[in-house]
Amino acid sequence: MKSSRYLVAVPAALALALAGCGGSTGNTGGDSTDTGSAAAGAPTDDSKCADAEVFCIGLVTDTGKVDDKSFNQSAHEGAKAAAEQLQGYYKYIETQDAKDYAANMQQFTNKKYDVVVTVGFLMTDATAAAAKASPDTKFIGVDQGYDATKVTEKNITGLVFPEDQAGYGAGYLAGLMTKTNQLGQVLGLEIPPVQKYAKGFEAGAKAANPSVKVATVYHPAGDNAFNDPVWGAGQAKTQIQQGADIIFGAGGNTGNGALQEVAKSSGAGESKFCIGVDTDQWDTVPAAQPCLITSAEKLITKGVTDTITTAKDGAFEGLQTLGQAGLSDFHDFDAKIPADVKTKVADIVKQMEAGTLKTGVTL
Repeated sequence: MKSSRYLVAVPAALALALAGCGGSTGNTGGDSTDTGSAAAGAPTDDSKCADAEVFCIGLVTDTGKVDDKSFNQSAHEGAKAAAEQLQGYYKYIETQDAKDYAANMQQFTNKKYDVVVTVGFLMTDATAAAAKASPDTKFIGVDQGYDATKVTEKNITGLVFPEDQAGYGAGYLAGLMTKTNQLGQVLGLEIPPVQKYAKGFEAGAKAANPSVKVATVYHPAGDNAFNDPVWGAGQAKTQIQQGADIIFGAGGNTGNGALQEVAKSSGAGESKFCIGVDTDQWDTVPAAQPCLITSAEKLITKGVTDTITTAKDGAFEGLQTLGQAGLSDFHDFDAKIPADVKTKVADIVKQMEAGTLKTGVTL
C-alpha cells in the first residue's frame, strides 16, 4: 500500500543566483559515451544537429555513471524523456576525470547540439565557461548556482532544488519515529546541495523531537565521494553500533551503501530504518527496501525534462530555475507509520509549500 506523495512545490524560476549541488558503449578520451538514442521518427544520429529542424540534446555527467540509481540517473532519464517527447536525438557522456569537463561538453557544441545538460555542482564553472564560448547552445546546469554578477549569458540556467525542505521533511519524520533519539547521516562530498539536505534533516528532526541527536559524516574525498558504497556501508555500521536507529543516506552510490547496510542489519524494518535521497529509492535501490521508509526526493527527472522543453520553446526564464522537492511514498511501511505521524509530516510539508514554515537553513 502506498501513501500519497508529499511534494514541496516551488516557483518555476528564480532570477537570483542560488547555490546548487549536485549501459554505455564505446570510449573517447577516457570518458564513456553512449551510442545515442532517438524517438521513433526522430534523427538516428547527430550528423544533422546543425539543421534548424533537428533537435539534439547532450548530457555530461560529473565523475559518475548514469546508472547510479540516484542523481545522475534521474537527470539522464529526464533528458531521455525530453528527447522522446520532442522527437529529438539524445546522447550522453560519462566523465571519468574532472579535467575533461570542457572537452566533453565541446564534443556536443562542435556538432551544434541545441541543449547540453551538465550534472552536478562541481561542473558549475566549466558549464558557465562553455556557455560563454558557445552562445548558440543552451546549457542547463543541474544543481548549479550561477553568480549573476559574473554570468550574464542568456543561454544558461541552473536547475536547483530546495534540498533543505526535502531534508527537513525527512528529518521531521525520523524525529517522530526514532526510539533511541539517535539518528545518523551518511553523506557524499560536503558541497552546498548535500549540506542543505543534511542541515534540513537535522533541523526537521530537532523540531519534531528536541531530544534527538544527529550524527553526521561527509565523505572526505573529492573524485570518489559519491561512488564509494563500501565507505558508506562502514559509516552506517558504525552509526548503528553507536545507537542510531534511522539513517539518512545522501550521496549517490556512497549513500546507497549506507542504505543497504541498514537493510541487512538486525531489526531492519522493525527497529531500524533508512531514508533515501534524490529519487524514490524504493524503485532504484530495491536492496534497501527492508528498511526504506521514504526518500528525501527532488524531482530531477521532471525538472530536466521541463527545462529542456523551455529551452526548445525559447529563452530560459532566468539564470536559475527552481525545481520541486519533497518526500516519496512510504510504500510497504505505510501501515507501520502511525497515522498521527503521517498527519504531522503532511502538515509540515504543506507549510513549507505555502511558505509559512522556513527551515532556517542558510549556507
